Amino acid sequence: MLASAEFSESPARARSGRIIFLNGTSSSGKSSIAEALLQILDGGPYFHLPVDAFHAMRARREVSSDELPQLLRRTWMGFHRAVAGMAAAGNDVVVDHVLSEEWRLLDCLGLFAARDVVLVGVRCSLEELERRERQRGDRPVGLAVSQFDQVHAHGLYDIECDTTAASAADCARQISNFLPQRPVPTAFEQLKVKLRPDLPVVD
Repeated sequence: MLASAEFSESPARARSGRIIFLNGTSSSGKSSIAEALLQILDGGPYFHLPVDAFHAMRARREVSSDELPQLLRRTWMGFHRAVAGMAAAGNDVVVDHVLSEEWRLLDCLGLFAARDVVLVGVRCSLEELERRERQRGDRPVGLAVSQFDQVHAHGLYDIECDTTAASAADCARQISNFLPQRPVPTAFEQLKVKLRPDLPVVD
């Protein structure tokens, strides 16, 4: 039996981890920025939690068009809860996300400790997104276009970067340099008050 001393720090007393939340369209460079951040961020160690990894875990079987929307929604919901669980256990995480449907943001606002979230807008020109899609060949053509108008519709970030010309390493340094001077209330705190007034305010 494991010694009780190994469990001396209860989940209620453990510090909450930081969530660096990268939001942008498909092919905007989020995963590359996340990997670059893991190399330069102090503390941690940080974990990169990409939603693509959760989709890749799913069994490869045919799914009907009627089943698919709910299956995808459950996958996203499970992903959100996995991120929340990692942070609640004291882990610092970098998340890449696509807030192309409003409910995804609303769900995250209800799950994450808003003070601990650094909301990063990852922007890129439409022309460059289309060029990257063609070059990659592993994304449906037009996916980024279909997400473009909605993904930043909430309109509020702690920090934004533009990968049209800037490299992933440059964007990662920009984010890392911003962290020590991050103001409060955070973007997530402001969005929580605005979009989820049903939730209790936590100091």
